[in-house]
This record gives sequence, structure tokens and C-alpha cells, in this order.
Amino acid sequence: MSPEARALLEEASAVVCTQAKLDPKSSVAIDEMQARPSLPVQHPDAQAGAQRAQKLLPVAKALVISSLRQLVVEYNLQKSPRFERRVQQAIARVNAVRRVRPDMESRDNASVFLSRPQVITFGTIFLAGLRSDEGMISVLAHELMHIADGENDSLRLLVSAVGSKAGDLTGLDVQGQRGEEITCDLIGAMAVRAYVADTPGYESIARRLARSIQHNCVEIDEGDEDHLSPRSTIRALLSLHPVLVRELVNDREERAQPVPPVKQ
Repeated sequence: MSPEARALLEEASAVVCTQAKLDPKSSVAIDEMQARPSLPVQHPDAQAGAQRAQKLLPVAKALVISSLRQLVVEYNLQKSPRFERRVQQAIARVNAVRRVRPDMESRDNASVFLSRPQVITFGTIFLAGLRSDEGMISVLAHELMHIADGENDSLRLLVSAVGSKAGDLTGLDVQGQRGEEITCDLIGAMAVRAYVADTPGYESIARRLARSIQHNCVEIDEGDEDHLSPRSTIRALLSLHPVLVRELVNDREERAQPVPPVKQ
């Protein structure tokens, strides 16, 4: 990255984490969620989050499909008939998802069991901590992309390309499972950007876009071999999405090129 692009990225990252402190609907940071006591499924905040997630699931599915299509074109993978078949199978898996299941034991996590790919399991702390539609769509889209990739990593060509680009741009190690995680995060951010464009309101564009990644604005910044640290995730994600960087910094919506409707 050029010094100018790096400086712009740092400015956008600061916008995200400043909004996390100012926005009454901001998502709770991951490290803060981890420190909270477990939340019963029947707790009002968990129930409200579960209802929001279930309501937004059809929206998130449509946004994931269009974002996946867009990413395939951006990485020039649309010309491979074999990969196109895999994309169609991935879309079918996304369309098959039906339900969000709240789970007290999952705490601050969301997950999918690929043996039961019709259900996304949400920890009750996570459900309560995602206080906006944008934050919820981001996480739903992340999990839907895991489902799209499937048990056999059928989208590994795309995942590998995204991970390699993120590593080249940032100098971070974004191989293997880390590549899949950052691809899922990228789909989440793209889905939120499309949602913001389709649902104009009175809140600033920067505030709404920031909600897609602000749960990574942590004080304790720790990763593992499968995940970048939260703040490194912000940096990698923004490096992959320069239009999002500009919109966060300029507080101006620049609509993406329309994506052709997906044939069901």
C-alpha cells in the first residue's frame, strides 16, 4: 500500500472506533462481550436480538448472494464453468438456511454446524451486543458465507485469492482458515454497504457503515492461528475494500455498480 492509502486506512479505522463510542446503537466490542456473565435465552435483550436476527435473515441471504457474485467478478473467477457450478451450489446452501437459534453456552460467538447448515447458532451475549440492523446483518452474512463455502471448502479459490490479497496489502499472515474468516468478514461488510444504500435514513452513512466492523474495536487485541486479532481484522478488511474506506472518511455514499439479479 502507498503511504497515502495507508494513512487513509488508518483514518477510516479511527472513524469506525470513534463511532463505536458515540453511536447509541454501536455493537459491543468482542473483548467486552467476553467479560460479561452468561445471558439466559429468555433475557429480554437476547430475545430482542434473536427476533431481529430472524427478521433480517432473508435480507442477509439476498445480500450475501449478490455480494458473493460481485466478489467472484472482482477476482475474475466468473469465467470458470467448474467454479461457476460451485458458486451455484453455494447459493443453494445459502438459500436453504431457515433459522437462527439462540444459545446461552455459545456466549459471545456465532457459529454454524455444517452437518446442520439450515441453522445459525448465536450466543445470547452476541445477540444482545449487536444493537443495530447493520451489525446483525454483518454477522449473519459472515456465517452465511461459511455455509456457502460448505464442508468441502468449495469456494477455496476465492478464499485463497482474498486471503493472499489481504496479506500482500497488510503484511499480515492471512492464509488457511484466516483467509476464510477475512473473506466472511468482507462479505459481511459488502452486505451492510448494500443494505445502507438500499435503506436510506437520517443517520450518517459513516455511522451505519461503521456498525459492520466496530465489534472489533477492542482494548485487548488478541488473535489465534485461525483468526486475525480484532484490530488486525479491521485493517485487513479495510485494505480489501477501498470504497468503504473512502465512504467512512468522506461520509459520502458511493453506490457500487449494480449486480445482476441471481437466477434462482
